[in-house]
Amino acid sequence: MADSQHQLSRIRPPRVQITYDVETGGAIEVIELPLVVGIMGDYSRKRDPDNPLPPLKERQFVEIDRDNFNDILKSMVPRALVNTKKLKEGEGESGLDDSTAILTFEQLDDFHPNRLLKNPDTGYLNVLSLERTDLVDLQAKLDGNDELKTALEQTVYPPTDTSVVVPSNDDIVAMMTHNSDDQA
Repeated sequence: MADSQHQLSRIRPPRVQITYDVETGGAIEVIELPLVVGIMGDYSRKRDPDNPLPPLKERQFVEIDRDNFNDILKSMVPRALVNTKKLKEGEGESGLDDSTAILTFEQLDDFHPNRLLKNPDTGYLNVLSLERTDLVDLQAKLDGNDELKTALEQTVYPPTDTSVVVPSNDDIVAMMTHNSDDQA
């Protein structure tokens, strides 16, 4: 045991080191105890009723480290029930419908906010995330394209002078496509 602890300290030193001094035959010997943490509890709130957990006395401790974390997480099948709003088929924002989404997590990155937003089960948040991405892309296309910027400004804020020709939507799309072809 002591040899494995010394090998571990050379490879990856532990963050917590517990030692105590023992006096044996007039000599002081330093003994190091490994830190072992066991966590018990029911962390499976509203678990799938078709796959119940075994009784507590039959469960075993699982050793988790950074190398096997995603495998252990996947085997635990964590999930979250989230109340979301989904778009009704063929309707705009006025057609939002309350629903419950079941989000499953298989790796630590699945908890990242961007990954959650891109999950189609998150409903309207997914739609808003896609719209935000489109707006960021439009902003990037506007950067340095004065012709497109002027066309969009004239469309959004029409000039009071009737002699100014406001570009059509097709013209604006053509300008955006032309600009993206130039950047590629």
